[in-house]
Amino acid sequence: MMITEIDKNTALVLIDLQKGIAKDTVHPVKDVLAKAAILANAFRLAGLPVVIVHVNPVGADWAKARVEKPSAPQNTVLQTIAKVAMPITGFTDIVPEIIIKPSDILIEKKTWNAFFNTSLHEQLQKLKVTGIVLGGISTSVGVEGTARAASELGYNISFASDATSDKILEAYNHSMTNIFPRIGEIGTTQDIISHLPVGK
Repeated sequence: MMITEIDKNTALVLIDLQKGIAKDTVHPVKDVLAKAAILANAFRLAGLPVVIVHVNPVGADWAKARVEKPSAPQNTVLQTIAKVAMPITGFTDIVPEIIIKPSDILIEKKTWNAFFNTSLHEQLQKLKVTGIVLGGISTSVGVEGTARAASELGYNISFASDATSDKILEAYNHSMTNIFPRIGEIGTTQDIISHLPVGK
């Protein structure tokens, strides 16, 4: 795992660090959130964009498809219940450890991929962003789903290994070992910060 370079115009993209998802991870979630917060502060200090993404899957087309292990309500009754329950439980609320600043870009997605049917790519292109640093939960779901799309769109991708986690260790290891090295570079929060461009 090694970061060789961070593009001059790079954005930090934090995936699904929300109350309904950022829990029950294979790494201590408080450590993952602390690293993500450190990254966000470092990017802001460097004058680089910070993107905070959350997911609200209720009513999404993929949730209507047949699957063996549904992860979102599939019928209208359950979807109606979820729409009422989510605001009460704070499912989509960003965790308090991640402070949202007025300069941050906020994205709501419906799928694993933060680029699909959102304004993320358009907003990054307006800022002439060519690289992204990814962190978040879960590694094998939202982070990997977004990374695959980012790769297809031609972004240089860096993964913050200690600012991401999963609910399943094997899934985390598979993404980190078999998928991410083929589409980007992997490093720790400190490694990424040490490569941030100076005097942007």
